[in-house]
Amino acid sequence: MSRRLPFTPVTTPLSSSAQERGRVPLAECTTLRLGGPPARFLRATTAAELVDAVRAADATGDPVLLLGGGSNLVVADAGFPGAAIQVGTTGRRVDPLGDGLVQFTVEAGEDWDSVVADAVSQGLGGLECLSGIPGQVGATPVQNVGAYGVEVSQVLTSVDLLDRATGRVNQVPAEALGLAYRTSVLKGTDRAVVLRARFALTSGGQSAPIRYGELARVLGVEQGDRVPADAARKAVLELRRGKGMVLDAADHDTWSAGSFFTNPLLDETTLGGVLIRIAERLGDDVPVPTYPATPGHRKLSAAWLIERAGFAKGHRGPGGRVALSGKHTLALTNRGGAATEDLLDLAREVRDGVRGAFGVELHPEPVMVGCSL
Repeated sequence: MSRRLPFTPVTTPLSSSAQERGRVPLAECTTLRLGGPPARFLRATTAAELVDAVRAADATGDPVLLLGGGSNLVVADAGFPGAAIQVGTTGRRVDPLGDGLVQFTVEAGEDWDSVVADAVSQGLGGLECLSGIPGQVGATPVQNVGAYGVEVSQVLTSVDLLDRATGRVNQVPAEALGLAYRTSVLKGTDRAVVLRARFALTSGGQSAPIRYGELARVLGVEQGDRVPADAARKAVLELRRGKGMVLDAADHDTWSAGSFFTNPLLDETTLGGVLIRIAERLGDDVPVPTYPATPGHRKLSAAWLIERAGFAKGHRGPGGRVALSGKHTLALTNRGGAATEDLLDLAREVRDGVRGAFGVELHPEPVMVGCSL
């Protein structure tokens, strides 16, 4: 990790090593349905098995690729030259914290949307705006997953991590994770493995305050209002389905890694120059959507920039095997029979087009395994 974390040791008993299977193409383990095979494939069904498997690979010096739901991975056509360890751990627990709060503890291998649905069904508020996001619980703190005005950082209290440098399992408070827009100190490093996460949620069945304008309009409320958590979940799922962001094997618009590019964050000086270029290209009267971000910065919409740079929904790459989603220009999709290199070629075309049009550099959101732009 980029800085030392205030670890609290956690006792985790060891068990037999994870089950090893034959060579499994990683295309079978990713929502893009792309990627070649790893040298070895293992599945861990308990936290202890996961710890054992990672420790064993580290002891031999094998590279390790941790697989969750595969919704945020772009894997090279050549595959992965080490051990791919699939996280299949399960378990959830609710404990009262007092003052209308509960602690929801969830194992890393749990399906994220199933966890959100469970929280809502129990009358717990805080996660409902994160409905429909594919992947597993263990990935959410790494990416600081967010949608519709809510980020994991707002409810996460701590995680249990395997520190691969020491081999120890430790409890780490959320404030030590450097959680920021779509990132944390865990992202871009292989120093630690998330084993479980803890969230502070509210009892009583009400949602978190609705902060996102589009969601507030669908719900018919003012921004900042609360609604029943199940109503917020239903509205979020409706919005996500309309953008092809809820997995559906029959819908190639969902054969993606979700939003492929992050929304660019620009300081005020850089933003001024970009706005001039936008006005020169599109006209002075075109409103440009910008959003609050970190101090001294504003956030632009990557989807808006992509569309204004000339890339429409459904824009296809060479050969037609990959395309921008027909529902949302931020999703790069596999139309069937594609290779990872096809997807990367399309991503480069979009990135270069936005840079040429507006001078803004788009950065990929998914984790690149054995490949890059």
